[in-house]
Amino acid sequence: MLFFLHFAGFLEANDTQSPLLPDWRILEFEQRAFFATAKSSLEIMEAPDRPGQWALSANSSVLDNSEEVFLLFNPTDGQALYRTRLSRGQDQRFKTFHYGENGVRRERRDPGENAAAAPEEWKLSSIKEIAYPSLTNNRAVTDVYALILLASQLLEEPGRSLDVVVHTEFNFYTVKMTSSSGISINVDYELDGVGKITGKRNTTAVKLKISPLGESPEDPDFSLLGLHGYIIMFFDKESGLLLRLLGQAPRIGETEINLKKTVLRTPQE
Repeated sequence: MLFFLHFAGFLEANDTQSPLLPDWRILEFEQRAFFATAKSSLEIMEAPDRPGQWALSANSSVLDNSEEVFLLFNPTDGQALYRTRLSRGQDQRFKTFHYGENGVRRERRDPGENAAAAPEEWKLSSIKEIAYPSLTNNRAVTDVYALILLASQLLEEPGRSLDVVVHTEFNFYTVKMTSSSGISINVDYELDGVGKITGKRNTTAVKLKISPLGESPEDPDFSLLGLHGYIIMFFDKESGLLLRLLGQAPRIGETEINLKKTVLRTPQE
């Protein structure tokens, strides 16, 4: 029997009220291609000791490479406040991003001979000050993972669009998100505490159109769970749960990433 979860929504209908966390706490996704399986997980919570701010942690891995991202942001508009990214594999590095009024301060640390220490204690190898491009309408600058949450603003009104600015490493992108009726897709994921959820689900689609903003000093590097190009997110029409992402993957081409597990939030969280 299918368990229907109520999706609280990213923003209240009344904009003067505080945003509500979604009913899900953790989403886990999986993509299988050739001989490798890529896994990604996303967790969202209120930021400890930071009233009114949210914290997001994301983990992804494929073969011997992994990445951990932590994001502190403003839930009302997605404005990033602080971000870290720890990459492990042949080339280990730890980067922090401090988002100020006029730009981003990026610091990189490398393990050197102190690989066993906490990444925050690795040797500081570079500092970069990255100015914001021209931002119209005082648009917030956010992280790519926050798009999953921001897209939920569009689920109740098909045809509605939202323009956001995403910062990657040194580059900035305008992302236009537009909702529409989706397709019926087969699902097969675990709902923690309930069991397997399978069968066909009707969806709402949110399409992402990504365009570079300002000068791009680095090669194109926009990626959401390993996908780039024209990305579509499919949300369960009834629950609002993100079920699938569709886009282009390096060396593979068109690829879909499917939900494999979700953990719901307890009343105390």
